[in-house]
Amino acid sequence: MANKNGFIESMNKLPWIVKLLLCIPVLDIVWGVYRIVKGINKKDTFMIVVGILWIVPCFAVCWLIDLVCVLVWKKPKFFA
Repeated sequence: MANKNGFIESMNKLPWIVKLLLCIPVLDIVWGVYRIVKGINKKDTFMIVVGILWIVPCFAVCWLIDLVCVLVWKKPKFFA
């Protein structure tokens, strides 16, 4: 299994512009995977469920939430 902490750290260290590009509707799936991996790492069931929901039914709206968060706080804030 891949190192979960390495994935989380590498996502956190991405340049701001790359984080912004990952908020594009189809690419926002990456932030859903980020939430799932972070939830598994923290053993937080709620975050895992949010990550799955971020990918499956909410992909049409959630990318806007990530976009605003990255623009304001330089990283996804909600449930991440």
